[in-house]
Amino acid sequence: MALQDRLRSDVAEIEHDVVELRHQLHRHPEIGLDLPETQRAVLEALAGLPLEISTGSSCSSVTAVLRGTGGTAGSGGDAGPRPAVLLRGDMDALPVQEALGVDFASKIDGAMHACGHDLHTAMLVGAARLLSAHRDALAGDVVFMFQPGEEGWDGAGHMLAEGVLDAAGPRVQRAYGMHVVAGKLPRHQFTTRPGTLMAASDALLVTVRGAGGHGSAPHRAKDPVSVAAEMITALQTMVTRQFDIFDPVVITVGRFHAGTRRNIIPDEAVFEATVRSFSAAARDRVQVVSVQLCEAIAAAHGLQAEAQYNTEYPATMNDAAQTAFATSVVTDVFGDDRFTTMDGPEAGAEDFSRVLEQVPGCYLFLGACPDDDYDAAEDNHSPRAAFDDAVMTDGCILHANLAIRALQDLTNL
Repeated sequence: MALQDRLRSDVAEIEHDVVELRHQLHRHPEIGLDLPETQRAVLEALAGLPLEISTGSSCSSVTAVLRGTGGTAGSGGDAGPRPAVLLRGDMDALPVQEALGVDFASKIDGAMHACGHDLHTAMLVGAARLLSAHRDALAGDVVFMFQPGEEGWDGAGHMLAEGVLDAAGPRVQRAYGMHVVAGKLPRHQFTTRPGTLMAASDALLVTVRGAGGHGSAPHRAKDPVSVAAEMITALQTMVTRQFDIFDPVVITVGRFHAGTRRNIIPDEAVFEATVRSFSAAARDRVQVVSVQLCEAIAAAHGLQAEAQYNTEYPATMNDAAQTAFATSVVTDVFGDDRFTTMDGPEAGAEDFSRVLEQVPGCYLFLGACPDDDYDAAEDNHSPRAAFDDAVMTDGCILHANLAIRALQDLTNL
C-alpha cells in the first residue's frame, strides 16, 4: 500500500480520538500562558508515542521530538547532522462567553475556544500519531510545538526563548503551521500566499491630561474627553493621508475611558488602539507619527498627552519557496480544487511570525465553516464562531505530509 493510502487509512482510525480531544479541550478552555488542564490533556494524548517530550518553565508549553528512521538520517555520523522540521499548534482560548448550543460547549464562564485553537491542538496530536506510525518515512526529525498564549501573550516568544527551535539538536530548517477559519473560506479549502500573510500588531496607549470641572462650564476646565475624541478622528485621517494605500496601516481604538458622571469634566481620558501594518517601513513610520499627532493635538488645546507605542508581533512573512512547496503538497495530496491563492494579506496578527522570522516556512488557512454559506458565517473570535470537526483529518494529513516531504527535500539538498 502506498504511503498516502496508509496515511488516509490511519487517520480514519484515529479520527474519533482526534475529535474527542478537540471536544474535551473545547469544554475546558484556558486563557493565556498558564494552561495546566490543556497541557495535561495533550500529554495524555501523546502518551505511549516514541516522542522526546519536554514542558516549558515560563508557560504551559509542550515540545515533542520525533526521531525519524528513514532515508540517510538515521544517526548522523558521516552523513552530518540530521535535518529537522517544526510543526506548530496553538492551544489557548479567548475571554469570550460562548453562545453556541453544541453538546461540547464551554463549561468555563467567560472563556471559549472561539478561534479554533482546540482544532489546531487536536490536529497536531493527530499528526504526531500518524508520523509516529511512519517513522521510516521520515528522513530526519520532527519538532511538535504545542504553544500556549497566542492570543496576545506572545507564547511563541516564550517558547523560542526556551529553545524550541533547537529541541531536536540542530536547529529546525523548516517550520509550518495552519489556522482554521470559521467564515470567509469554503469547508476543506486551503489558502495562503507568499510574502506578507498577516499584519504586524502593535499598541498605541494614550492618556490625555487636562483639568476637571463642571460640565456646564467647559471654558473653566480643560476637557480631555473632547481632545481625546479629536485624536481618535485625526488618527483615522492620518492613516489615509500619510500612508500609501498599497501599504496600508489600520488603527482601531478598542478602549476609551473617561469620567464618572455626565455633568463632570474629568481630569483625564484614556484610550487604547491596536495598530496593524504590513511592512517594516510603514510600521516604523506609524510608530513615530501616531505619537507626534496625539502630543501635538493635546498641545494645541493647552493639554498634555502621554502617548506610548508598544511594538508587539511582527508581520507574518511566508517564505516564497516554502509557500510554493506547501501549495504543491496541498494540491498533490488533496487536488488542485482544494487550494486557492490569497489575493492579499490579512490584517489579523499571529505570533508564529516570530518563528518565521528565524526559520523559512509557511503558514496556511483551512476553511472549517460548518455551513455552505461561509460568507454569512460569523468569523473567528465571535461567541458564535463554529468549526466543523470534519476538517481535522485534512489538517492531520497535511501536517504529516509537510513534515515527510520537507525532510525528503532537506536530505536531497
